[in-house]
Amino acid sequence: MYLLVIGTRKGLFTATAADGDRRTWHVRGPHRLDSEDYANTAGVYAVGVDPRTRRILAGAESSHFGPSVWYSDDLGESWNEPERAPIAFPEDTDASFARAWQFAFGDDPGTVYAGVEPSALFRSGDGGESFELVRGLWDHPHRGDWWPGAGGAAIHTVIPGRVSAEGTDPRAMTVAMSTGGVYQTRDGGAAWTPANRGISAVFLPEDAPEYGQCVHKVAVGSDGEFYAQNHHGVFRSSDPAAGWTSIADGLPTDFGFSYVTHPHVPGTGYVFPVVSQVCHLPPDGHLAVYRTEDAGATWRPSVEGLPADPYYGIVLRDGACTDGADDPGFYFGTRSGDVFCTVDSSGEWSRVAAHLPDVLSLRAVEV
Repeated sequence: MYLLVIGTRKGLFTATAADGDRRTWHVRGPHRLDSEDYANTAGVYAVGVDPRTRRILAGAESSHFGPSVWYSDDLGESWNEPERAPIAFPEDTDASFARAWQFAFGDDPGTVYAGVEPSALFRSGDGGESFELVRGLWDHPHRGDWWPGAGGAAIHTVIPGRVSAEGTDPRAMTVAMSTGGVYQTRDGGAAWTPANRGISAVFLPEDAPEYGQCVHKVAVGSDGEFYAQNHHGVFRSSDPAAGWTSIADGLPTDFGFSYVTHPHVPGTGYVFPVVSQVCHLPPDGHLAVYRTEDAGATWRPSVEGLPADPYYGIVLRDGACTDGADDPGFYFGTRSGDVFCTVDSSGEWSRVAAHLPDVLSLRAVEV
């Protein structure tokens, strides 16, 4: 069975498919996260599924109690919220937790990282029931210059264990934020260095500053190569500390929010172009996905099965994912509330759900 977890502007939904071609889905939701119904139709900006335990994490807002993290150990049948706020800034930081934007899972059992707003990284050792601020990044001397992007000041990419294509290291990590750009640690989070050389910053006086870029999403391919969808710009790097190379040629526009890599085939991935920083619509008013099979040297539209009529919903940062199966499924959701799926061996998109609230986050897994 395949499980798709869908975070939307108005609540959390799930979809399940029992067939291998993933064309028939049963959609449920919005799920009841709390018995008082304060968070059940609130924005869900981050979802995650622990690859070992299949625990689902949902970072949701609550108009009454504020943002929190809920978890389910039975694939969404029931939900729990820790008695104490799982994510909270220490008093001396003079900061308040606004929302979770990203969950990522470390090698050690129970290790979960949360990228949050305002721009900070938290670590959990108990599966997401409590988190501790990663002080090394919070105390970084650049932090005063990390200004909010249009979506807020948030860390929305967390990649544990990797800083280059040359293998993994449990003390290494790459994060990306808007704005601020890419930062990396090699010592377990004590020290962080910017890794933005070659990434443009069209909204700043200096085109390629050391930091301050608005990197919307970073993804790692099956061979360890890094890919970045920037605020105008698509880039590739084997070693982000050494620099990035533009791979935007061949795309209708270099603006977008998400990037998804193939879990098994090096150099293959998807982007979801958007007109520009001031016009958040699909190019030419039609839903479009572009696929590369040569690490961004060339791109081709992947639109078979998608609506041919004019379409105006775009894909946000965490609005696309893969289930990582042997024959992987790729998924994306739009701000028009549609969710689409394709299986790699098919290449044709099919609709999972329609008319949901605008989709903010997606995660898929084979269970």
